[in-house]
Amino acid sequence: MIETRVVLVVGATGDLGGRVVDALLARGKRVRVLVREGTDPSRLAAKSVDIARGDMLDPASLERAMRGADVVVTTAAGYTRRRKGDSLEKVDDLGNRNLVDAAKKTGIQRFVFTSILTCDQAPDAPHFWQKKLIEGYLETSGVPFVALRPGAFLGGGSARFFFHPDDVARCLALAVDDPRAAGRRIDLGADRPVSAVELAAILAGLLGRDVRVSLGPARVFKVVGSIGGLFVPALRDMMSTGRYFETGKYVADTRVQAELFGPVPTIEDTAHRMLADLDLAPQAT
Repeated sequence: MIETRVVLVVGATGDLGGRVVDALLARGKRVRVLVREGTDPSRLAAKSVDIARGDMLDPASLERAMRGADVVVTTAAGYTRRRKGDSLEKVDDLGNRNLVDAAKKTGIQRFVFTSILTCDQAPDAPHFWQKKLIEGYLETSGVPFVALRPGAFLGGGSARFFFHPDDVARCLALAVDDPRAAGRRIDLGADRPVSAVELAAILAGLLGRDVRVSLGPARVFKVVGSIGGLFVPALRDMMSTGRYFETGKYVADTRVQAELFGPVPTIEDTAHRMLADLDLAPQAT
């Protein structure tokens, strides 16, 4: 295993990033988090992590944040537009390239990148393809890296892989120092893909009541999106991603996941934990 005195987490104020912080702390790692100006870091500070003020669009701040760190883990995603001004072009492209450049300058031993399942097969889905481009930028930079490619269930009639965020966080935390992960692009998913109808049946079994699937709004969205997508980049991205899902290529090969991170979770267990997150899981009797 590589030495990990300090792990810098980028994206720690988001849901997945916060879970990564918890997973790293559970492993006894010293954690530093990059927090933008204007964002309240008190929730993270309460966990006794180091706070480094900085921005992915400010290269000098990234170099300061990385000094003394051994590993960078990033879950940051601008295409979600969680904060005003975020975008695919600013955060996912320029921001990630700035992170890689700073990692190279400061001698980071490992860069753990949160990518997307089968991103290299989706050139027409902008945020998928952007992940593929950053994987390539990492490889050519010479920075030691690991790219984890989690799947996510997004609805619709075809089969999808999806994965609980706690499992993504656990795998990211394990990837910081496992020598077997070096230089690899690793799919993450549950034990099998499921369609919306299949997932509804699983949820119904867990809840003990019927769960209905409605695809009507999705069809309406396709019609509206085909027009609105001409003018709104985010909507166009969503439409192209939906078309990609229909190709049947969005499938995880979980053999390496099992080799490195342990047993692959079942879809039933994943669904149960998702219900628990929503306080909907049935109580044990």
